[in-house]
Formats: sequence, structure tokens, C-alpha cells
Amino acid sequence: MIDDRMTHDSQTPDLSVSLGRLSLRNPIMVASGTFGYAREMEHLVDLSQLGAVLPKTVTKDPRPGNPPWRTVETASGMLNSIGLDNDGVEAFIAHHLPYLAGLPCPTVVSVAGRSHDEFVELAARLDNLEGVAALELNISCPNVSGGVDYGTDPQLCQRLVAAVRKACSLPIIAKLTPNVTSIATMAKAAGDGGADAISMINTLLGMAIDWRRQRPILGNVVGGLSGPAIKPVALRCVFQAAKATDTPIIGIGGISNTDDVMEFLVAGATAVQIGTANYFDPTVSTRIVAELPAALAEAGVNSVAELVGSLQTN
Repeated sequence: MIDDRMTHDSQTPDLSVSLGRLSLRNPIMVASGTFGYAREMEHLVDLSQLGAVLPKTVTKDPRPGNPPWRTVETASGMLNSIGLDNDGVEAFIAHHLPYLAGLPCPTVVSVAGRSHDEFVELAARLDNLEGVAALELNISCPNVSGGVDYGTDPQLCQRLVAAVRKACSLPIIAKLTPNVTSIATMAKAAGDGGADAISMINTLLGMAIDWRRQRPILGNVVGGLSGPAIKPVALRCVFQAAKATDTPIIGIGGISNTDDVMEFLVAGATAVQIGTANYFDPTVSTRIVAELPAALAEAGVNSVAELVGSLQTN
């Protein structure tokens, strides 16, 4: 007798992934800060096809952000120095969360604090609220003071993740910066602190200069470099981190097509976030979801999980 389930599986690859306690229908997420609050994209993207959405980072109090210019195009990428402008967590809960709670895909809320206690307070405030599937700790933004410290010091990182895990019941994702000596050390620290998953990488620190005026172009002088230019660095970081920890990894950095996604999976990522590509190709995420089954079939696997970390180096 033929097992119908096995026959179905061989024809339809399993796209589902598990990020600790967070389960997604597929590995394609959209990165915080590049997708608004999802409402802005609903007329362009079938949100039911996504693994998850991450709205703009939320802070305890409103923040005006950095002075202009805030963005500048570079070769194969973009520099941004937005400065986490938002209306604060209470405005987020009142005005954005009701809409996000009705989305046909999970919402992972990105939070940033100026101090250890502020991260913990934010986590506790968002715990048990309808529409919040998980938290991503933005401990890696290069454009603001304070928060990045927790992404560059392994002891501070581990202690923060552990405290947030204790303060709320939600799955916790730690977002790491590449601007460190050892990404593997930071990934292990986040995992040891109890993170359900680790997302990497946030932007690389960079700058742009107007030599004629002898002035920096960004109002904050320096900003975060994203886009295809940073993909090789991101792949290296994912590969090194996957060797250092068993905590699931979400790969970020220059992903703009299905081949990019497959490279991150092979390098060791369980899921990915698409960021800068949303600006120049708003439908890229759903197109990749549609193309994934054929790519997995080409790789000779029946599930995303089979491909994760399959890179052969000798």
C-alpha cells in the first residue's frame, strides 16, 4: 500500500522551519525597518505567503531619529542613518498592533533599549499581547547610542538575553552586528543566554563623503551599509556562527533572489530576512517563496531543514 503522505511530500517540499519556539510556514521573513508596519505594503505583497513580518523597531519612548540626510545610495548597496525614529511602544500598541494582529502571518516585534533594564521593560510590556509572535532584540543598530553595546560584548549580550527570556514568555531572537572581532563568540553568547534564534547580520558601519563640499553626506556622519554589497560578509558570519552554536540562525544581508536564499541555507541559516531588496523590488519576498520548491527539488531535498548547514568545505 502506498503511503499518501510520503507521496505528497516527495511532490511538495516542506518549507516549514522552526526557530526554537517559533514555527514558520516558510523561511522567508522581511527585515525590520524595510517593510514599514506592513500596512504600507499590503497592496503590493500577499502577506499570507510570508513566513513572518518584522515592523520598524520599537523603543520605550518616542524617538525623532537622526538629522538628514538619512539615506544615500552606494555601489551595490545603501547607507542609512535613520536613528530608530518611532512613536514609542505605547503608540505602537495602540495604533499599529491591532492591524498587525490581524495579519495572515506572524509578526515578530523588533525592540531596542538604551539600557539593559529598558530592553527588559519593553519585553515585559509586549508579553502576552495578541499579535506578537516573538521579539527580536535589536542590539546591533550602528546609528544610535547605547543598544549596540549589547551586541559587541558577549557577557552583556548573554546577560541581557537571559533577563529578557526571564521577563517574558515570547520566543526571543537576538540580532547581531558584524562590527565585532568574532561573530562566533557573540552568537554563542546569545545562544547561551537562551535566545530561540539569532539573526545576522545587521548593517556594516560605513560613510559617504561629498569631496567637493568636504562634508559627510549623512547627517549623522556614519551609517549602516546594507544591500548586495554586504552579502559575502553576511554569508561568512552565518557560516562561522553556525559552527559555534546550535541555536537556529536567521540570515540577513544582501538577499535579493532565490539563489541568495539557498546560499544562506547551505551556509547554516534556518531562515532569512529580506531587507534592502524590498526598496527596489517590493514583491521579491513572495516571488522567492513561490520559487523555493523548485530550488529545493534541484538541490535534491524534500525540506528546507535538509539543506540547512549542508556546506561541504573539504
